Amino acid sequence: MGETVAKWANPWFHGGWCPSRSAVSAAVLFMKPSTADNLLHLAGELELVPSAALNEAFSEAGGHALDAAAFGQALVRRELVTGFQLERLLRGERGGYYFGRAKILYQIGAGSFARVYRAIHRDTGAVLAVKVLRNRFSNDPDKCRAFQHEGEMGRLLRHPNIVAIEDVGQENGASYLTMEFVEGQTLRELVKIRGAVDAPRAIDLIHQAVCGLEYAHRRGVTHRDIKASNVIISSTGRAKLVDFGLAGVDESGDKVLGRVEKPRTIDYVALEKMAGVRDDSVRSDIYFLGTVAYLALAGVAALTESRDRSVRGDPRRFTQAMPLGQRCPNLPREVVDVVARMMHVDPLERYQTASDVKLALETLIARLGSGETTVAAGPAAVAARPTATTTTAKGCVMLVESGEKPQQALREFFSKLGYRVLITENPQRAIARFSSTPLPADFLVISSRELGLTAVEAFNALSKESYLADVPAILLTSPKQPQVSAAAKVDARRKLLPLPLQAAELSKVLGEILPRKA
Repeated sequence: MGETVAKWANPWFHGGWCPSRSAVSAAVLFMKPSTADNLLHLAGELELVPSAALNEAFSEAGGHALDAAAFGQALVRRELVTGFQLERLLRGERGGYYFGRAKILYQIGAGSFARVYRAIHRDTGAVLAVKVLRNRFSNDPDKCRAFQHEGEMGRLLRHPNIVAIEDVGQENGASYLTMEFVEGQTLRELVKIRGAVDAPRAIDLIHQAVCGLEYAHRRGVTHRDIKASNVIISSTGRAKLVDFGLAGVDESGDKVLGRVEKPRTIDYVALEKMAGVRDDSVRSDIYFLGTVAYLALAGVAALTESRDRSVRGDPRRFTQAMPLGQRCPNLPREVVDVVARMMHVDPLERYQTASDVKLALETLIARLGSGETTVAAGPAAVAARPTATTTTAKGCVMLVESGEKPQQALREFFSKLGYRVLITENPQRAIARFSSTPLPADFLVISSRELGLTAVEAFNALSKESYLADVPAILLTSPKQPQVSAAAKVDARRKLLPLPLQAAELSKVLGEILPRKA
């Protein structure tokens, strides 16, 4: 309060004139600011900007001659306030800038029952995410209590694959949760941008998600709203589940399916009613995590998607889903089988616990890594990996290619030559695999056709790090990308090959980069 009084007493704010507090209240606190002075006082009173920085910006921008909007833009250009904050200031709003110790910067998302904001901690400067219950729910005491309760439950969950809730509270009548901020994108956004994810990466992401789910289930907390938009992939590749239990705030009953005793989404209720089980949310979580895996592997949703609750509540959504093996006939049969069991409509045939799913995925990851898999279906299907005798003769190649058709073409090329093929679309992940012992493959092939300079960066990283110095690698380049070849660093273990790939040229280069056998 002392600092605030000092501001009001400072004649610099008013050019030597200090109005009464009542006059300021009438002119500034309850009306839209029209002048730079008005905006200056409002931003100062709300402590959005440090006094020194606010004073300096006011002086250098032109001071009293400016209107509120012009001074506001000057504050935005200096990054002292955000556009979101300025809009509220220009409307004369005094609330919505802080929730607990979190200072709101701007909105980053919105759902059916809450809005999500990027924020910073007022004391530490740490980046946070703040979920604020929508006004239509804030006026409902039952909804507010449910939101607060689920938030408190979420605070008990501390796991690397679960977004941590740090604070739960109310501010000016609005219920909020302060959460860990994850720099990245949801799995739904990833698939929308990139399409289907390569099988090893997709299974790795689902395995991470089920690790978080297993941890929560052991502590008696079910999710009740597993979907791709509630799986966040961080910029470092870590999968995290978000919004545990919060589905109940918005989905406590339905005209079609009737009142439900334990809140969960209409999708969960429809599945459980069709299967004849009551509140079977543990196995329901497993089913819907299976649909997330399906989306990641196929690039399209398993179930009919709609905002219409009558469509989402129709049991035919579950019985009419196209089998993953039929949708993606080139997927390894073992991958299809695991996802199919996760999504079995009969809960008795489904995996019974998240621990069961985790074990199955870990077994699958080991088989994918060793190449011991077969394709899913089709009379013309060939082995996803060459036979053991062929593998022994030639060895194993790890291929980095982000395009689906180029992936298939290169897989067939190397397979015909007798190599076992491991594929990933992420060059950083491939480099990380080669930093372990034993090496995952005999040599690495990185295609720059789709990845461009990103492929070159990974290729060049092999020469920079001593522990990667002996990794044999080939960078595939296109004549249409001369800058790629120019930027690549070749040496005794790293060579370039032009596309389209020729068997004779490949054999010659491999003879140069692979270590000679005794």
